[in-house]
Amino acid sequence: MDSKQIAFPVQGMHCASCVNTIERSLKKVGGVTSANVNLAAERATVTYDPAQVTPPALLKAVREAGYEPIVEKVTLPVGGMTCASCVNTIERALKRVDGVLSANVNLATERATVEFLPGQVGLADLKGAITGVGYEVRKLPEESEVLQDREQEARQQEMRTLRRRFLLAAILSIPIFLGSFHEWFPWVPDLLHNWVVLFVLTTPVQFWSGWPFYKGAWAALKHRTSDMNTLIAVGTSAAYLYSMAATFVPRLFPTGLVAIYYDTAAVIITLILLGRWLEARAKGQTSEAIRKLMGLQAKTARVFRAGQEVDISIAAVQVGDIVLVRPGEKVPVDGVIIEGNSAVDESMVTGESMPVDKSIGDTVVGATINRTGIFKFQATKVGKQTVLAQIIRLVEEAQGSKAPIQRLADKVTSYFVPAVITLAVTTFVIWYVFGPQPTFTFALANFVAVLIIACPCALGLATPTAIMVGTGKGAEHGVLFRSAEALEMAHRIQVVILDKTGTLTQGKPVVTDVIASGNGSGSAPGHNKGPGQSAETEILRLAASAERGSEHPLGEAIVQKARELELILVDPLDFSAVPGHGIQATIEGQLVLVGNLKFMRDHGLGLDGLEPQVQALSQAGKTPMYVATNGVMAGIIAVADTLRPNAQEAVAELHRLGLEVLIITGDNRRTAEAIARQAGIERVLAEVLPEEKANEVKKLQAAGKIVAMVGDGINDAPALAQANVGIAIGTGTDIAMEAADITLMRGDLTGVVIAISLSRATMRTIKGGLFWAYIYNILGIPIAAGILYPFLGLLLNPMIAAAAMAFSSVFVVTNSLRLRSFRPSHTAVVTR
Repeated sequence: MDSKQIAFPVQGMHCASCVNTIERSLKKVGGVTSANVNLAAERATVTYDPAQVTPPALLKAVREAGYEPIVEKVTLPVGGMTCASCVNTIERALKRVDGVLSANVNLATERATVEFLPGQVGLADLKGAITGVGYEVRKLPEESEVLQDREQEARQQEMRTLRRRFLLAAILSIPIFLGSFHEWFPWVPDLLHNWVVLFVLTTPVQFWSGWPFYKGAWAALKHRTSDMNTLIAVGTSAAYLYSMAATFVPRLFPTGLVAIYYDTAAVIITLILLGRWLEARAKGQTSEAIRKLMGLQAKTARVFRAGQEVDISIAAVQVGDIVLVRPGEKVPVDGVIIEGNSAVDESMVTGESMPVDKSIGDTVVGATINRTGIFKFQATKVGKQTVLAQIIRLVEEAQGSKAPIQRLADKVTSYFVPAVITLAVTTFVIWYVFGPQPTFTFALANFVAVLIIACPCALGLATPTAIMVGTGKGAEHGVLFRSAEALEMAHRIQVVILDKTGTLTQGKPVVTDVIASGNGSGSAPGHNKGPGQSAETEILRLAASAERGSEHPLGEAIVQKARELELILVDPLDFSAVPGHGIQATIEGQLVLVGNLKFMRDHGLGLDGLEPQVQALSQAGKTPMYVATNGVMAGIIAVADTLRPNAQEAVAELHRLGLEVLIITGDNRRTAEAIARQAGIERVLAEVLPEEKANEVKKLQAAGKIVAMVGDGINDAPALAQANVGIAIGTGTDIAMEAADITLMRGDLTGVVIAISLSRATMRTIKGGLFWAYIYNILGIPIAAGILYPFLGLLLNPMIAAAAMAFSSVFVVTNSLRLRSFRPSHTAVVTR
């Protein structure tokens, strides 16, 4: 059986060691082929064999590792049940839905209670399962529950708990600190100098505020591993227990060695809780893009049921429903317009700022905004099949994946905590044996400092937080990265290959010139002069009237141009076509021929002095269509596939980024070079068959180049797959998002510039975060161990170490959040 993949949020992770613990626990489960856990996204992605293991078993493995997977539960009212057999039928149907963990149906209350993974399953899927076996869901909860951000809710709860624990610790730590230093604060009441009082004040800080550290350390110990919680729990417990012994059994210690460190334990816990609280707030902002996308979804839809307009929950919309959309309203789901027209703002999905005109037959996308007219459309995609749902899924998958650069950090952190504990014990022994008096005091302080200052959190957070912000920012600009690896690889691109037809160009021919025989000059009509007022206009009108019966793309381009100029066309008589050559028809009593040069010569016609214009058009990559009336050459209509908007600016920006840009096409070299000149591209790969495009990519890779291939994913799929980075360009509605590493939601090459620029910015951020994390630990741990003491007489107070450790994680996350201010850097990205 084919393997399946699920992703689910996980609570309780604090450092990269937590990640390793969960991954190891999942990989031990039989049937699991891979497990990736993302610390910043707080998400686990697991690939497994459904014949060997079920999702509940995977969640159980996470819980047994000491962490909590987040699941959703919903109760649905079900109609049509009559017996226990109905109950079994519905339960089986629900359990077959991927992402459903459990389903219990109660015949007496006529309700189904379903537990499922948020993001994997929506209410529409559950309803479909029930109605698919012949029963009715009487009323669905609001759709907001389908796209409800449970992870955000869990984060808010976590932050509230951290805040409460921090506030208690802070309130109690102040008197503990003041009472511990009588010589500094002589004005403090004598009561606070009493060690028993300090013990009473410290105990709730140690065991209530510090409980998450003990809980995490115990979970790690059960799996014979260690993590950040282990370091904090051991370090603060050492200070607390030593102080407690000194308070109640001081005779155990030699004279002069009786001291307390309640302040150290309490202040360390307070500062680390502060750091975690700030870190949790910052991490919550890294998933802002997903929340924005979820917030785009409409809550209700106005549909026609039994001939009446009815407002229903979006979860109740079904494929085939007729939906009415008024000005200013959101389009609820994807569909095709069947009545009316309007201008629709698609910026939230494609990044395109200008509204797009829509009429009968055009596709509309859910979550876009209707600006002007009223229209009806037929729903074609609902629930998780909509473009918006696919975008959310793709962004979530990218945010949950691991970038190659993260592998080194993961490897380091797997050894980090045991190494730190070993180093801390070694530090204690060295100071106790060789240190100055009181040796135990110095040894304990440095032991705690080493444990506390070490920060695997910063190492674990540097990459995933930047990936989360980067992929989210890409989605805002209509650029979807399929994985973290694609986001990383894009910054290494050296060569960008642009497929010509449909990528660099519009992909459909348009009329560019109309030249009348005898005047030797050409013009592209810009307005309607009316029949008879312009030879060029008359040629276009006659040709378009003749082509009304043709289905050839060049003929359709001529008809489209005439309609744009509002020319009055007539129906052709005696229409006939010669495939590959041309057509003939009678228009208003005139015999009109439209076709290529061979077609004209077959009818005994020459160019009549048009040779220079024909040569100029051919050199410009345009296709001349000859028009003759009543046996006389009337003129030429030139047709060409024109550049996409902003193509020239995008190519110029790619050059500015230091990239080599190529065209690849199956067209003849002359046409390809003409397009290349217009776009500002120097190198052309012409007359390349679709199946040979991948070989051209291989040749460049063999020369040591990192290659990006940009295409529409239709006839260049092998080349997209062969390239180091495949980029599919689409329109945001008909795009196959699985076709490439990067998907551009709008048909604009500036998306390529944005993707590469964003990748470079993200990698700079990641490298900056990792540099800080490595340097912090490489310098901080030896200083905490006392390496400066023999030279400068300096030692690091454990409380300072705690502050540094807390700051380290917050700094790394905040550094990643700077990516939220990313803006495309050039006029190439401004839509004209």
